[in-house]
Amino acid sequence: MSSDQDHLKETDTEARFEFKKEQNSSFQTEKGLTEETVRVISEDKDEPEWMLQRRLRALKQFQEMPMPTDWPGQPDLSEVDVNEIVPYIRPDVETRGSVDDWTDLPDDIKDTFDKLGIPEAEKNALSGVGAQYESEVVYQNMQERWQEKGVVFMNMDQAVQEHEDIVKEYFMTKCVPPSDNKFAALHGAIWSGGSFVYVPEDTTVDMPVQAYFRMNSEGMGQFEHTLIVAEEGSEVHYIEGCSAPKYSAFNLHSGGVEVFVGEDAHVQYSTVQNWSKNTYNLNTKRAIVEKNGRMEWISGSMGSKATMLYPATILKGRGASDNHITIAFAGEGQNIDTGAKVYHNAPDTKSTIESKSISKDGGRTNYRGLVHISEGAENSSTAVECDALMFDNESTSDTMPYMEINESTVDVAHEATVGKIGDEDIFYLQSRGLDDDDAKQMIVSGFIEPITEELPIEYAVELNRLVELEMEGSLG
Repeated sequence: MSSDQDHLKETDTEARFEFKKEQNSSFQTEKGLTEETVRVISEDKDEPEWMLQRRLRALKQFQEMPMPTDWPGQPDLSEVDVNEIVPYIRPDVETRGSVDDWTDLPDDIKDTFDKLGIPEAEKNALSGVGAQYESEVVYQNMQERWQEKGVVFMNMDQAVQEHEDIVKEYFMTKCVPPSDNKFAALHGAIWSGGSFVYVPEDTTVDMPVQAYFRMNSEGMGQFEHTLIVAEEGSEVHYIEGCSAPKYSAFNLHSGGVEVFVGEDAHVQYSTVQNWSKNTYNLNTKRAIVEKNGRMEWISGSMGSKATMLYPATILKGRGASDNHITIAFAGEGQNIDTGAKVYHNAPDTKSTIESKSISKDGGRTNYRGLVHISEGAENSSTAVECDALMFDNESTSDTMPYMEINESTVDVAHEATVGKIGDEDIFYLQSRGLDDDDAKQMIVSGFIEPITEELPIEYAVELNRLVELEMEGSLG
């Protein structure tokens, strides 16, 4: 066992994620969603008039759009009632906006992120860190050497004020319009916090930047927005971590992510999500990729009661490429519905989708995907691979791939496998000295290894530990 894994075994990951802090906010809205709520949020942030108007238009669209209920096999969303959610909580921080020194944070917030290991990760592996607590980013820092090259990494609320022209051009206009779906409209109306990343032309950020989102309060919603603009020839790796403790009332997470990948640019977006089992995780994530650009999505999703997550990529320019890699884990009472969407809108474009799902104790996982190849996107290629592993006869796993092919000169491949952990496999490993639990853990680790090896070591180790705790039934 490596030293990193040894350290992992000594780390009380369960305690780090499951601890709770007493709610201590300086301002919060009432439950529910009204025009007055939207105006209060915008006023509290001192936003320009154009952002308020975008929020109000999104609110109108949300009110007019039906709840999605007719997707085959979709998670049950009947409990999701925005009238029972507190949409905006501003944590009790002395100064508005984020600080750039951990010591300037209140003790309870600082202790939260200390337990989650954020300061240590920043010191050892990251070029920049943002940390959001409830509805606002409370800490943001970027190494000076990247700032000197023109790289911008700040919270979205600050970006609205300081980079208004860029935000006004890209924010929910081209990539994720509020009209896309009901939860995108909800997000557009009450978004708060999140990350803004701008990488200038021909600039390579060779260490990841990370944002961490923590929901602490019971019955709240978190609606952070991430906007990444990578100019021509640039490169950046953005990592997102998410968690929330378990309460009796349900929580709602409905984030929005928009990524713009310029010509010959490369963006990798990695996320490790460990929501509690009372959280509904309903995100909208999308990227637009220009000529010869490359987009990579790497996602680990677990912990929530229900997840509907389908990162989408529009391959807009000739030679653009996209790679989706997903791990989903569902235990008792969980329905994790994940997948990917790729639109080939130009010739010579390429996409790959690799999905790994694990279900146990009656949990359900589902791959739901769409690959669309437009007429004229000749010489494009796509390959989809979905592998599911089940622990018992009560658990289920489904695969729902949709292929819309409107061009004849393309390569299309799809492969799906479903299997159970076999008694003979367990017996063989036990004969080599492992007990039942360790044998199952080794099988699962081998199953997801092709994906975890794509993550930086610190996050691969953490993801493996979270999977182990899910197998023990210790989380959520």
